[in-house]
Parts: sequence; structure tokens; C-alpha cells
Amino acid sequence: MLKKSPFDIDGRKDNNSSNRGELKAFLGEGTNFKGVLAFEGTVRIDGRLEGEIITDDTLIVGEKAIINAEINVGNIAINGKITGNIIAKERIDIHSSGEVYGNLKTKILTVEEGVIFQGHCEMRNFDEKKLPYVVGKEQNKSGNNKNRIREMSSLLTGDEPKKKRG
Repeated sequence: MLKKSPFDIDGRKDNNSSNRGELKAFLGEGTNFKGVLAFEGTVRIDGRLEGEIITDDTLIVGEKAIINAEINVGNIAINGKITGNIIAKERIDIHSSGEVYGNLKTKILTVEEGVIFQGHCEMRNFDEKKLPYVVGKEQNKSGNNKNRIREMSSLLTGDEPKKKRG
């Protein structure tokens, strides 16, 4: 049985779903961002973004969004335009207004009528240990986005990354 998508087309919370997260951040129309966006929780983008997006959680791409990035997420709902490769550990939902120019890797893919998609798609049940994520043109074989988020945060704040015990 397929899991229900953790988001709807507008990013609204469905009270019937226990796996949805609250919207943690919103990049509105008219916003331009260049660089690495690493986050936890659910983020919605309606502006322009160029660079890289990293999360184990949910990204919602609004109808007005224009994204040119390598994307590695848990879940993604696409209503706008994305140029770049997308890896989603759980699912990719491309809604009728969505445009994707790049390759997709995911466990579950839904594509509505009217979508523009140019690229290749690989669908399989990813083992988290085997799932690489894209870092620019390199790949990190660990597949652990939380560590990558910590690394990026420490670079931005100047703090030393915390080492795992063990």
C-alpha cells in the first residue's frame, strides 16, 4: 500500500496525516537565493534558488518557483520549474504546473497530466546506506544528510562539527 504524500499542492497541513511537518521556512515570490540550502522540517520555495538543496525532510516547490539546483530530499512536491537532478528518499510528486529538466531517483513517483519532464528516472526501494547524495559534482557515499547539514552549519557558524560517539 502506498503511503499518502506528506504534503498537498499548497503545502497545507492535513490533519488526517500524522507524518506531515509544519512549514518551517518560506522563500516567497521575489526572493533570490544562491548557495546551499540545508534544513530540517518542511520548506516551501516560491522564489528563485540556484545551488544545492539538502534535507531528509520535505521541500515544496510553488508554481512561481524557478530552481536551478542539485536536490537531495526526503520528499518533494513540484509545482514550479526545476533544472537539476533530484534524489528523493521517499517520493517525488510532480503536479500539473510542474516542469523538471533533470534526472530523478526515488522510491515513489507521481506525475500529473500536463507536466513537462525531460530527463531519466530511476525508481527503486533505496537502502539508506546505499543512497548517495549529490554535493556539487561529487557524491558523498554515506547517504546521511543530517551529517551534511551539521557540516554545512558548522562551516557557516565557524563551530567545529560534533563527532559521533562510538
